[in-house]
Amino acid sequence: MSETKKTDPAAKAEVPEQASAPDEREVLLKVENLTKHFPIRKGILRRQVGAVKAVDGIDFEVRKGETLGVVGESGCGKSTMGRVITRLQDPTGGRITFEGRDITRLSVGDMRPMRRDIQMIFQDPYGSLNPRHTIGSIVSAPFRLQGVEPEGGVKKEVQRLLELVGLSPEHYNRYPHEFSGGQRQRIGIARALALKPKLVVADEPVSALDVSIQAQVVNLMDDLQQELGLTYVIIAHDLSVVRHVSDRIAVMYLGKMVELADRNALYEAPMHPYTKALMSAVPVPDTKRRGQKSERILLRGDVPSPIAPPSGCRFHTRCWKATEICRTTEPQLLELKPGQRVACHHPENFADQAPQDTVLLSAAKEASELVPDAVISGRPEGAAESEPESESDSEAEAPASTDSEVESEVESEAPAESEPEAAEDAPEATSEAEDATDSESESEVESEAPAGSEPEAAEDAPEATSEAEDATGSEVEPEVESEAGSEPEAATAEESEPEAASEEESEPEAATDSDPEPEAAPEPESGSESEAEADETPKARKPKGK
Repeated sequence: MSETKKTDPAAKAEVPEQASAPDEREVLLKVENLTKHFPIRKGILRRQVGAVKAVDGIDFEVRKGETLGVVGESGCGKSTMGRVITRLQDPTGGRITFEGRDITRLSVGDMRPMRRDIQMIFQDPYGSLNPRHTIGSIVSAPFRLQGVEPEGGVKKEVQRLLELVGLSPEHYNRYPHEFSGGQRQRIGIARALALKPKLVVADEPVSALDVSIQAQVVNLMDDLQQELGLTYVIIAHDLSVVRHVSDRIAVMYLGKMVELADRNALYEAPMHPYTKALMSAVPVPDTKRRGQKSERILLRGDVPSPIAPPSGCRFHTRCWKATEICRTTEPQLLELKPGQRVACHHPENFADQAPQDTVLLSAAKEASELVPDAVISGRPEGAAESEPESESDSEAEAPASTDSEVESEVESEAPAESEPEAAEDAPEATSEAEDATDSESESEVESEAPAGSEPEAAEDAPEATSEAEDATGSEVEPEVESEAGSEPEAATAEESEPEAASEEESEPEAATDSDPEPEAAPEPESGSESEAEADETPKARKPKGK
């Protein structure tokens, strides 16, 4: 251990050089058009009626000494892919090449020598350990199965491995139930590293652990990679963990690989819409950003069934940029930028692969409601214009109706512009005409009734004229104008009768034909009698309005 620690600075100095030029490293694992379908059988004869397409044609490469992270939603085929490339499950189709040798169709006997170089860390740290066996028996199982006799004996080597992963050598005779979750996961790591493999597939190694234990296990795997020169394929849900340990990241969706890129390029500028939605869900532990709105992209609905996946691009049912070509044509995983491969017709931060198709699907219009405007603004111009047509039309119709109402109000207020005070009271008449309630008309009568002189009543007459015009329409307009022009007292008499005004509001035509009050209004000759009537009438009718 001491010699290994002394050589750590040199090893750490070599890793960044390899990471800076990943293309120069030798390819350790190569996967071409890998598929894995689970048949669905029904009936007495157990005939196949369908298949669960867990992995449906993926291509990628893993180079020596690097870490490939695989992310995606639950059910997208990540764990199935890991079991297939380690040959724990037989693939339905495709090709798996390890160190230049095709291991796709090797039998169990032929695959046994290859097990020394390919190991797997399972997701459940307790389910992967036999509760009837001690830790020493579990970790020493690879030596017995492969017939390998390490230097110094099996027990000494097992105790060294336990110490390497942070456990005590005294744990050799204990059982799995005596350990915590993090310690069980360390036991699984020690078993996977027993034969010094070249490739380790870790299926969510830290998902079942506490946050503090997750950091310890991740750092442990990082240190072991530098010391032993391991190559990792890490499958995980936690995007922050994947970014910390991975050199490159592959994004899977419904059995397909939609994007494969370097970790910095993927996190800084994701090109696939699904990748951008995943990155928006990563929490940022920054106290300075507290209270700020983040561009959180919410995807509508769940992942479609792998039994009958959508045609074309499988993400088009939830994508806010999907067009007709996305529904009919499946995009290929192409290298649009150096080291960044994307399978999308309308990628982010790049020119569209199908610029002629800009008409959004109905599913895309629904999905765009859950996407921030800052994200939608990056879409094609034609698509951006085609979406808000319905909203713009409805907005255009609304102002048109309000303009017509304003014009009618202006026409009704036009005869009252002869006097300056009537022009000042015009906004009051407009707001009162919109409400058109009996209580407002009574309050106006109370405020105007105490006027003791005829000139004041004449000044308030245009206001009453405009209110009568708005409430009854154009048919009552000539009568009110003639009354206001001949005798102002008649206008005040009209104001003193709110019941007649309410009848005119409900049935204007019937009120104008059958109401005899305008003819009886000019009868009183003296001003004192008309003022007395104006004073008595509001007091008698005040309780009805309230």
